[in-house]
Amino acid sequence: MIMDNKKEFPKRKPTRLKNFDYSENGAYFLTVCTKNRKKILSTIVGEGSPLPNLLRYGKIVEELIKTIPDKYREITVDYYVIMPNHTHLLLSVRKDDGRGDPSPTVDTVIGWMKYHATKEINKLRGTTGEKVFQRSFYDHIIRNRKDYEEIYKYIHENPLRWYYDELYTEE
Repeated sequence: MIMDNKKEFPKRKPTRLKNFDYSENGAYFLTVCTKNRKKILSTIVGEGSPLPNLLRYGKIVEELIKTIPDKYREITVDYYVIMPNHTHLLLSVRKDDGRGDPSPTVDTVIGWMKYHATKEINKLRGTTGEKVFQRSFYDHIIRNRKDYEEIYKYIHENPLRWYYDELYTEE
């Protein structure tokens, strides 16, 4: 008899909605966090109406966000904010050409962005293979116009609430 001494790891809770096609037309709210929630993307500056001041890694992320509609013509970036240790995006999928080509999924788009940001950031750091982002990301499928407006407002006001944000860290 062969003994299997492999360690059992806890199963990760799935973050995607089962049986939902994430390439379907619609709007999606996404949050991508840095690994260990390190504050490497921006600082929050200003009194009264604070805004993110992008650091060089945050500028890389911003350039990639701006490139998403060029890379994936079915995707629009409706709104985003780059916080010190996370990025919020409001993306819309609009496949209107009737060709039947599969649209990219939200996973594909975020994976592309994280891969290229990590590659560029590691180049600046002089490292290879070092993780920059957490493994997955948070997603919320926008249900209706009211939901869309609430998410838009949440993203817009996120810098105002930074010190009260659940992703805020002292370090």
